[in-house]
Formats: sequence, C-alpha cells, structure tokens
Amino acid sequence: MKEYFPSIPKIKYEGAASDNPLAYKFYNPEEVIAGKKMKDQLRFSAAYWHTICAAGSDMFGAATADKTFGNTDPMDLAKAKAYAFFEIIDKLGIEFFAFHDRDIAPEGTTLSESNKNLDVMVDLFESLMKEYDKKLLWGTANMFNNPRYMHGAGTSCNADVFAYAAAQAKKAIEVSVRLNASGYTFWGGREGYDTLLNTNMGLEVDNMARFLKLTTEYGRSIGFKGAYYIEPKPKEPTKHQYDFDAATVIGFLRKYGLDMKLNLEANHGTLATHTFQHELRVARTEGFFGSVDANTGDLLLGWDTDQFPNDVYDTTLALYEIIKAGGFTTGGLNFDSKARRASFKPEDVFISHIMGMDSMALGLRFADKLIKDGRIDKFVEERYASYSSGIGKKIVNGTVTIQELEKYALEQGDVKTNQSGRQEYLEGVINQVLFG
Repeated sequence: MKEYFPSIPKIKYEGAASDNPLAYKFYNPEEVIAGKKMKDQLRFSAAYWHTICAAGSDMFGAATADKTFGNTDPMDLAKAKAYAFFEIIDKLGIEFFAFHDRDIAPEGTTLSESNKNLDVMVDLFESLMKEYDKKLLWGTANMFNNPRYMHGAGTSCNADVFAYAAAQAKKAIEVSVRLNASGYTFWGGREGYDTLLNTNMGLEVDNMARFLKLTTEYGRSIGFKGAYYIEPKPKEPTKHQYDFDAATVIGFLRKYGLDMKLNLEANHGTLATHTFQHELRVARTEGFFGSVDANTGDLLLGWDTDQFPNDVYDTTLALYEIIKAGGFTTGGLNFDSKARRASFKPEDVFISHIMGMDSMALGLRFADKLIKDGRIDKFVEERYASYSSGIGKKIVNGTVTIQELEKYALEQGDVKTNQSGRQEYLEGVINQVLFG
C-alpha cells in the first residue's frame, strides 16, 4: 500500500526530556493513571474534517496546505484522503475518529447520488478500520454547508428542507450503525436565527425536537445502541443559536423528553462566555456528560478558531471534571482542532496532534494529583458544612417550612458568621500541585 507520509515514523513516548518533535513527552498510553491506562482514560479521537480536509483556508484567505495528494477527481481524492487519514492516526496511535458524511464522500447533485458516493466510501472505511484496528467514536451529518440549509435544517422555514435533512440524517445514522459507532452527534450549525422579525421561534424549536425524535427513534429501530449527543454552540454562524450552551440544551432535552447526552466543545464554551470547566460541571452535575470536542479558542478573537489545546491549567480543570463525572464510557476526547493556517507542512498535522495529546495527558496527570491531594474537595465540603446538620440539613431534606425558617432567622438575629471563599488559596493549591 502507498505510504503518504514516508518521512514520519510511528510516534512513540520518549518522556519530558526528549527534544524530538515527533515524540510524546507526557502521553504514555500504557501508563496507569487513576486506575486506567492513559489511552483508556483519554480515548483520543481524530476529527476527519480538520485532520485531512482542512487546508488552511479562512474567511480572509485561500488554502495554504495541499491535501489533494495529486488528485482532481472527487471520488479519487476522497479515497486518497481516507488512506492518508488512517496512516496518520495509525502513526499517532489514535484509536478513534469522527466524521461528517460529507467529509468522507463528495456531495452529488441529488440525494441518491450523494448516498451512492457515501456507500462506496463506507465500504473503504470498513476495510481500513479492520486493517488498522480503528473505531468510530461518533458519526454525524453535515447539514450546514450546502445553501439549502441557509435557514437551518431541523429548524428551517421550508418543510422540504426539513424532509431532506431528515433523509440525510437517516443515511448518516445507518452508516454509523454499520461502522459500529460508539455514538452519533447532532450539531445544529445553523439551528438558530439572525432576527426575530422573520422568525417563528416556537415552531422552529418544536421542529428541532421533532427532528431529533424522528431520527433518534429510527436509529434505535435499526439496532443503534450507542449514545446520542447534542453539541452546544452559542453563535457563528447565526447570531442566536437554539443550542447556546450546556444549560440551555439540557433544558431543551428535558422539555421534550429526549434521551441524549452532551458533546461539549471547549471553544464553544468560551464563545458562550463560560469556561470549559463550567460547561463540563453543568453537564456532570445534571447527569448529561457524554463526550468532548477537545480544542481551545483565542480569547482575543470572536469566532471558533479550533486550536489544539495547549493551556495545561485548562486541560487540568477539564480532566478534573471528566474524572469526577466517572470518565468516558461511549465518549472520548475528539480533537475538533486544526493546525494554524501558517503551519502548512504535512508534519505539522502530526506535531499539532502530539502537542494537543501531551497537553491533555498533562491535564490528566495533574487532575489525578489534585483529586488525590484532596484539599479542594475538603475545602468545598467544609464550606457547605452548615447543610449537613441542624436547619441546613432540614433545608436539604425538604422537611422545613417557611414559617420554621422565619422563626429560626428571628431567633438568630443578624447573620454574623460566615467564612472566606479563599479563592486565592485554592488557586495556590493548583499551582503547588502543578509545579511543586
């Protein structure tokens, strides 16, 4: 078989002292952290759309990287990308991957033609997955690029578009079932609005729920046993997204009785003016934690830059929440990340993944240390100790009346006892654990 990256060896763990850019410094897949091998804790996944499709273009400039592999015919190019992609993830030692339907097969002039192209590529993917022993973390459908989706897919004002989107999702779910995916993700790239002057919000949100109910029930009817995820995103391209953040999506899922978890992306959290830790905490507290799109954004830019994670404080606090949530079951850390536009050489694809994986590995190591250190957990427990006895316990148990609370407050007089939040102390604990 043709080797697309002959100068790139299989990436090995060499430790922190290594100066080899094509080696892991902190990600040691077989090392046991918090009771599991590091590779099983992190469950790394490569995003097909960025790893092999993104060529460095942005809203201000053309592509800078050549990912055509000498092909011009759309299907020949699709096949070359598939071979190159599996070589990349095999050399990186990444076990999982994720894709949109239109990432792996070119869209035809009709839905039937698109499905035929997809079937050809799924045959190839099935063979390559077996050859390289790789697994599909989750599949999804691209229902945001084509002009037909200018007003959304499940929330479109045009019923014909709704029907087309449902048919496309049906096929994508069938593909995910065939490839034994651990999950299926719904990302509403244009499920929102720009102005209420032309929007029937109630109908659109109801229709989004109808779309999700139809497609998820169909998946179960054909034997899909994986997890369904919905991915929050606050803006871009529409000004007001219905899937704004974790809390908004959880409220939506509960309202419509949809059995889904969240696929949370770090960059989407910051676009919603939250930290990624916040989004993960909301999901795990409410029982909706599922999977993660691992990346970071540039806080000085107002759009989704999809950079590889590099801030070890952020990865530590993210892995802290993930471990506290019980770790991944069907989900994983999917690198919805791309090398910067100026990093256009083939080796940059490998180096960027290595850096991101090392950053997450450091986060795992330090999160485990924070939990074992125990000072943060102990402080939080002590801060809320007043709810473990007396009037506080009755509040938590729901056995107190408003009259009883009034009587208690009158007897107490003014509240004179409180305690410091000691934020700076806790931030110092993190510094000590990371660098002590």
